[in-house]
Amino acid sequence: MSSNAYDVIIIGAGIIGAATALELSRKGLRTLNVDALPAAGYGSTSNSCAIIRTHYSTLEGTALAHEGYFYWKDWAGYLAAEDEHGLAIFHDPGCTVMKTEQNGHLANIISHQDALGIPYEEWSAADITKRFPMYSTQRFAPAKALDAPGFGEPTGGDVAGCVFFPRAGYINDPQLATHNLQRAAEAVGGTFRFNAKVAAIPLAGGRVSGVELTDGTSLSAPVVVNVAGPHSYIINEMVGATADMTIKTRALRQEVVHVSAPDGVNWDTDGIVTSDSDIACYSRPEQGNFILIGSEDPECDEREWVDPDNFNRDFTDQWTAQAYRMGQRIPTLGVTGQRRGVVDLYDVSDDWIPIYDKSCIDGFYMAIGTSGNQFKNAPVAGLMMASLIEACENGQDHDTDPLVVPARYGDREARVGFFNRRREINPDSSFSVLG
Repeated sequence: MSSNAYDVIIIGAGIIGAATALELSRKGLRTLNVDALPAAGYGSTSNSCAIIRTHYSTLEGTALAHEGYFYWKDWAGYLAAEDEHGLAIFHDPGCTVMKTEQNGHLANIISHQDALGIPYEEWSAADITKRFPMYSTQRFAPAKALDAPGFGEPTGGDVAGCVFFPRAGYINDPQLATHNLQRAAEAVGGTFRFNAKVAAIPLAGGRVSGVELTDGTSLSAPVVVNVAGPHSYIINEMVGATADMTIKTRALRQEVVHVSAPDGVNWDTDGIVTSDSDIACYSRPEQGNFILIGSEDPECDEREWVDPDNFNRDFTDQWTAQAYRMGQRIPTLGVTGQRRGVVDLYDVSDDWIPIYDKSCIDGFYMAIGTSGNQFKNAPVAGLMMASLIEACENGQDHDTDPLVVPARYGDREARVGFFNRRREINPDSSFSVLG
C-alpha cells in the first residue's frame, strides 16, 4: 500500500475525530486524521467546557451520555496506552439542575433517569442553601438581556429546588484528553497529520476516493469521515453530501466567562457543575479557584451564526450578561477587572442533536452537529462511528435497517438511527447547549 493510501481518512482531530480513529484502528483499519491546526484537540475541543453529565432532553441522548460516563470513569483502562503528557483527570463532584418553569421542573429529564436506572436526588430550596450557603434561591426568570428593563431584579419567590445528579463532573483538560486518544490510536496503528487543510474530496464512480490538501498532496482512501467541527458544513458542501439532508449544521459563536470564586470559597474543592435555567447559565469549577460560566442559550441571548474562519474573537456585552446573571445566584461573586474566558464556536445542528450517520455519497460519513454538548459522548460516538462504517462497508443499508450498537457498560444499546441526517427536527430537544 502507498504511503499516502489509507483505509479511512478522518477530517478533524478533535475529541470525536480522535475517538473515531481509536475505534477504527482497533478494528485493524489503517486510519489517518488530517487537521488544519497544529495539534489534536487544538480547535473548538480545546475550549470545550468538557462537562460530563447524564441528563438530556431525549431518552436516546440520556442513554448515550450515561454510557459515556463509564468510559471517563475508567479513562486509563479505556485508552490502554501511555501518554508522555499524562492522562486527563475526571473530576466528578456531581451536577445540580434547577427546577424551573422553563424546563418543566425536570419532569421529562427525571423520567429518562428513571427509565435507565440513573441515580439522582431531589433537593428543596432549603437543601440548596444548606449545601451552597453563598447561593441566593430567589427566582429571576425569565432571563433578560443586559440592557433589558428589570435585568438582575428578582421576579418573586424562590426556585422550586433542584435535582442533584451524582454521576457528573468535568474533565480538567479537554485538549489533553484528545492527545490521550491520539496516543491510544497511534499505539494500534493510527496516524495523524497536522497543518493539513482539505481543499477537495474527489469522487470516483460516485464514491469518495480520498482527499486533496491545500499544499497539493493527494491522499487516497475508500472511506472519508467528516468530523470537522464548526467547519463540518463546509466539508459537506465540498463533497455534495447535503443533497438529502433534512438536518443541517452551521457555526455558532459562543462566549464562556471565567471569574474568581467569592472570597472565602474554595471552588476547586467545593464547587460543582450547575445548570440553572432560572438565570440561563451553566457553570463548573475552573482550576485556579475560578468559576466557568456559559449561556444556556435563552431567547434573550442573540445567536450569532458565523463564518468559522472569520469571526469576532473579542469579548462583548454577552460576557458581562453571563457574569452578572451568575451574580444573581451568587451575590458575593466579584465581577471586576480584566475579562477572562474564551470565545469559540459550536457546530450546531438544526435541532441541537448531533448527526452520526452515513451520507448520500458512498464512503462518506459524518459525526457532526455536536452543538457544544457532545464532548462527554466522544468515546461512545467513536465506537458508534466505527461500527457504522464497518456495517455499511460490509453491505448493511443503514437508511432502511438502522444500526444498533451494543453497550459496553449499560443495558441499553445505542440506536444510531436516532442521529440520522434525514430525521425530522426533534421537538423534544432543548434547542440549546443542554441537548
